[in-house]
Amino acid sequence: MLLNIKNLHVAINGKEIIRGLNLGVNKGEIHAIMGPNGTGKSTLAAAITGREGYEVTAGEIWYKDRNIVGMSAEERANEGIFLSFQYPVEIPGVSMTNFMRTAINAQREHRGLASIPAGEFLKMMEEKKKLVEIHDKLTNRSVNEGFSGGEKKKNEIFQMAMLEPTLAILDETDSGLDIDALKVVAKGVNQLKTDDNAFIVITHYQRLLDLIVPDFVHVLFDGRIIKSGGKNLALELEEKGYEWIKQEHLV
Repeated sequence: MLLNIKNLHVAINGKEIIRGLNLGVNKGEIHAIMGPNGTGKSTLAAAITGREGYEVTAGEIWYKDRNIVGMSAEERANEGIFLSFQYPVEIPGVSMTNFMRTAINAQREHRGLASIPAGEFLKMMEEKKKLVEIHDKLTNRSVNEGFSGGEKKKNEIFQMAMLEPTLAILDETDSGLDIDALKVVAKGVNQLKTDDNAFIVITHYQRLLDLIVPDFVHVLFDGRIIKSGGKNLALELEEKGYEWIKQEHLV
């Protein structure tokens, strides 16, 4: 199993948000995490990726047969965990080209490899730009500086394509996207999916799951996964909302 989360509890500033969550993800799978606001979806993403300020108070996060609780965010990234943020940050003065080359070389150093040759890197950039349909005018600018919401999300998919993570977590990547941008993001994910990687897609809406078909859908409520199923569960949520699951959980 690529990712195995056992009885996870996570707190922010002393307030418990994740309350005994269990989740298993195998290579080759796409898992969708759905649920109302404030149920812990983004907290789960932060705990897996090791963001500061999110305290794991109990439980384990096993990734590639290692318990990564306590491992730095940088080391997790170098081990192949990628997070696409809900609100990508701008990095003025840092070009996308330099940013990506630095990130790739950090991974290669972690794995005991030499820095990527300039020609190989530029060829890789051109291939990945075509894959995610991103224009030179974006990759030639500073990271996310002056980008629209849709451009930032496309840029993050481009970064994911360049880094080729083993586990990619998309935290509400569909938020604020028009249908054309959504299709580009979905196409990138679908083309990057292989038998050797896995995706966790966090979303409020079933519309993204029309384009990125999940193997499993999990409903997060009050810090726990209270229901799991296939794609039909997402369709049911779209039709009925979350109240019926809440009531079922409370019974």
